[in-house]
Amino acid sequence: MTAHRGERRSGGDQGDERNVARARQVRAEITRQAILDGAAVAFDLGGFEGTSLSDVVRNAGVTKGALYFHFPSKEALARTLMDEQNVIAERVPATDAPGLQTVIDLTHQMAHGLRTDVRIRAGIRLVIEFGSFTHPDPTPYDAWIDTCRTCLTPAQQRGDIHPSLDVEDLSTLLVGAFTGIQVTSHVRTRREDLHTRVTDLWNFLLPTIVPPQRIALFHPTGTPGTIPIISAP
Repeated sequence: MTAHRGERRSGGDQGDERNVARARQVRAEITRQAILDGAAVAFDLGGFEGTSLSDVVRNAGVTKGALYFHFPSKEALARTLMDEQNVIAERVPATDAPGLQTVIDLTHQMAHGLRTDVRIRAGIRLVIEFGSFTHPDPTPYDAWIDTCRTCLTPAQQRGDIHPSLDVEDLSTLLVGAFTGIQVTSHVRTRREDLHTRVTDLWNFLLPTIVPPQRIALFHPTGTPGTIPIISAP
């Protein structure tokens, strides 16, 4: 009986240890997310070169020790925020019959994210800076182009895109166009008109790339009911 009670106490101790370990993991993840939120605010305002780790610590409300525990450098923080931009694109393989409308919806989803989510704004700013000025890196652009191609290839096979068009070139054009549109919208209106400008892109582009008899199948403003639209203040 004594051994049995001892075993039960031992099992209870192990359960307590697991609970403590889980609690520590939860606290660590909360701290990590706070650091990313603080970094996003700082990067969104100042860009990569204009942001210091002291800015991140101040915005996140954590110590420098906690920051270094999760992220060894400012670049590691930036890379994590940049990688988050792939989240929307990663949903595409699970989409039933991805096609041209999928790409239209993705551009509006990204536009919505840029208007409402500081982590997306910071990540996109970092992608542009890293891809153009600070440390040239085409990887995020290549990933976006690949996502577009994944959707547009079956669309062309279904007859939704002119067969003479090169889907790789079209995907590259779309990524470049969206990048330029969102930067221009940011500078001119703080992105208040971004959905309108993205809709303009598709209104001008669809008659060029889609056979006339199929244009009515597509919604340049995004699939009705699936794209959250926020009103300008």
